[in-house]
Amino acid sequence: MQTNLCELFGIEYPIFSGAMAWISDWSLASAVTNAGGLGIISAGAAPADFVREQIRRTKEQVGDKPFGVNVMLLSPTCDEIAQLVIDEGVPLLTTGAGMPRYMDIWKAAGIKVVPVVPSVAIAKRVERMGATAVIAEGGESGGHVGDTSTMALVPQVADAVNIPVLAAGGIGDGRGIAAAFMLGASGVQVGTRFLVASECTVHQTYKKKILAASDISTMTTGNSMGHPVRALRTAFTRQFLKNERDPNMTLEQLEAFGAGALRKAAQDGNEKEGSFMSGQIAGMIDREQSACDIIVEMFTQCNDILKGAGQWVK
Repeated sequence: MQTNLCELFGIEYPIFSGAMAWISDWSLASAVTNAGGLGIISAGAAPADFVREQIRRTKEQVGDKPFGVNVMLLSPTCDEIAQLVIDEGVPLLTTGAGMPRYMDIWKAAGIKVVPVVPSVAIAKRVERMGATAVIAEGGESGGHVGDTSTMALVPQVADAVNIPVLAAGGIGDGRGIAAAFMLGASGVQVGTRFLVASECTVHQTYKKKILAASDISTMTTGNSMGHPVRALRTAFTRQFLKNERDPNMTLEQLEAFGAGALRKAAQDGNEKEGSFMSGQIAGMIDREQSACDIIVEMFTQCNDILKGAGQWVK
């Protein structure tokens, strides 16, 4: 399935894998790229040496096929990562958690920059800064989320900018991709569905929780702190919400309680202290598959839906 994103980024399917800290490593990124999508490595707050290793291992697996790195702009290692991706010849970057202040040096190095945006205003601003495309991410996503739903956000962003838009949040099968196209997107970014990819190295406990999830299995915490996070309902998230509502808890105490929670979930499978971040589509996922099978299945379903639209609307 071809859209303008495919030609722009040199990919077969207009899909990016979501950047999930402690999860989106070389294994998942290279699997998505080799399947015809665009795999993304999450730099998170990792040191430069770790990110360099991830980039080089991905290159070994994909050859000259495109891949990307997600740069978290509030990371303490951000300055190092900003230069590292230039030195390593990374072809594409996605950005989050701030404005892409390194845009000039990245563009000068020939890197395509695709920021994740939660609003029309930010989408327009990054377009002026030189973004190649934007990812309009709705609140159905896992991890750090905004207030606006994908259904409402994507068409407004698509109307506001003249660069391609990828839709993210609440997309777990071909129906979601077809809907994204109808909303004005040229492609999608998918995270939660890839958590159960066979090439995803996340802890098996994490995968089991995704596979056991229902439509109401996620919740958001951190709203009072100004940066809400969507994750599966667990003892940890319930306690976090309880702490958040406790007037005696300070911001520093809340941050300390949540420190390292994603790593504990993703790497250790710690069910008591881990934050199992997940989008609302987790309840749609019922089996582990290869990244290639996931992509082919989603786009085959999307294609069938779009071709058969006449049976639904007369």
